[in-house]
Amino acid sequence: MIDLHTHTILSDGELIPSELVRRAAVIGYRVIALTDHGDGSNLEFIIPRTVKVARELNNHTGVTVIPGVEITHVPPELIGDIVAEARGLGARLVVVHGETIVEPVKIGTNRAAIEAGVDILAHPGLITEEDVIRAREMGVALEISARRGHSLSNGYVAAVARRLGASLVINTDTHGPDDLITRHRAHTIGLAAGMSAEAVQQCFKNSEDIAHRAVR
Repeated sequence: MIDLHTHTILSDGELIPSELVRRAAVIGYRVIALTDHGDGSNLEFIIPRTVKVARELNNHTGVTVIPGVEITHVPPELIGDIVAEARGLGARLVVVHGETIVEPVKIGTNRAAIEAGVDILAHPGLITEEDVIRAREMGVALEISARRGHSLSNGYVAAVARRLGASLVINTDTHGPDDLITRHRAHTIGLAAGMSAEAVQQCFKNSEDIAHRAVR
């Protein structure tokens, strides 16, 4: 399993990074990204700590740990600068908290994230066709989410991405130990979103490619 969207106690998760990675390792994870929620108030707090613990864990576990961040509820006009700041602080993978249908994310967040060249647009909700096309052009992956609530729009996201040629990944948005999933479970979530078995395998390949770029 490659999971590029998880949270720890550095934001609103339940576990310290070491325990999250250990639990992920036990159920067969190969790669995990630590992407705690961030904005201008806390990037300098969470990213250096995530970088440090990722470096330590990568030397002592069988799981590749990627230090990242999820830019969350930031006004669209500020997203570009925040993404640049996050990368400057050492985030190897940048996710933006997209326009999920279960939270009041400001309209325009999806487009701003795409234009900023993030790696993954998480749970993008009822993303417009124009934004899907732009995501394809910019190489931004759209997320199929295993998380309750956010997953309600998975079928829509999968269908519009397939039709317009955008890349998809399957992530957990883990906040607690019970949110971690096996690769088999991720495959089932993809099928439930209306994807073919081949399309689900392509999601896994997309995650592999993103992870490879992040650890180069």
